[in-house]
Amino acid sequence: MSSTPRGWKHALSRAPRVLGEALEGLLVTSARRSARTHGRRSALAQLGGLLLGGAVTTLPFDRAFGAPAPEDDETCTYWRYCALDGFLCTTAGGSKSTCPMGSEASQVSWVGTCHNPADKRDYLVSYYDCCGNTPFTGAKFCLGSKGERPPYTMGLNNDVNWCMANANKGYHCTVAIVVGTAG
Repeated sequence: MSSTPRGWKHALSRAPRVLGEALEGLLVTSARRSARTHGRRSALAQLGGLLLGGAVTTLPFDRAFGAPAPEDDETCTYWRYCALDGFLCTTAGGSKSTCPMGSEASQVSWVGTCHNPADKRDYLVSYYDCCGNTPFTGAKFCLGSKGERPPYTMGLNNDVNWCMANANKGYHCTVAIVVGTAG
């Protein structure tokens, strides 16, 4: 009876060694098979292909080919400015939708409908004069009078000083805020 437990112990103590020998044999066999089918030249060719392939994909190329040109909100041709008459806030210390520091948006505004060529849709754009500072010396002046109506239709005329409702009536620049889609 005492030989049976010792037999199990003996078999269990040999298991890691037997398993290691089997794994080693498998690795040696697969390495020899790989060496017979793949020579040094094919390994060098594959390595060279990987290196060259990596170099080719890292060469610079124009990813924007065929894509629309980026919009420049500091030029009068920017689509939001189709009905803007005044100095661009983007060139006077502000942005296309916020007034520069020290000025505030006018209490009243005028509106225009502008076409965005990027998505081919028309948008309702509200133009606010920024009041409180004198005009910035380096600001760009734009005259976009698309859809302008005579002065008796005040909400559609851009020749009015829209700072008239503010405490400080000094005109600084104009912002263009997209209100929504037209139509």
